[in-house]
Amino acid sequence: MPTYIMLSSFTDQGVRAVKDTTKRAEAARKAAQKLGATVKDFYWTLGAYDLVLIVDAPDNATATAFGVSVGALGNVRTQTLPAFNAEEMGKILGRMA
Repeated sequence: MPTYIMLSSFTDQGVRAVKDTTKRAEAARKAAQKLGATVKDFYWTLGAYDLVLIVDAPDNATATAFGVSVGALGNVRTQTLPAFNAEEMGKILGRMA
């Protein structure tokens, strides 16, 4: 199943309610499951992004639906990146002309 890295930053609303961030993380896991995706890991980080999620989803459309569903709640803004492990990258490189 394809892997996606979701970088998230708190909105003003998200910062005001930061004490609920772990509860929101669990709600995000459940929302992903309803869409057929899985949040493999959820990290709170320092720096340009406040949260990093590692998500498995069957396709780009599912990953996008998850990202916009989470963003629509107003607590975070997200950026979703398709990610490739070494084996997948090897196959991609093997397709080079």
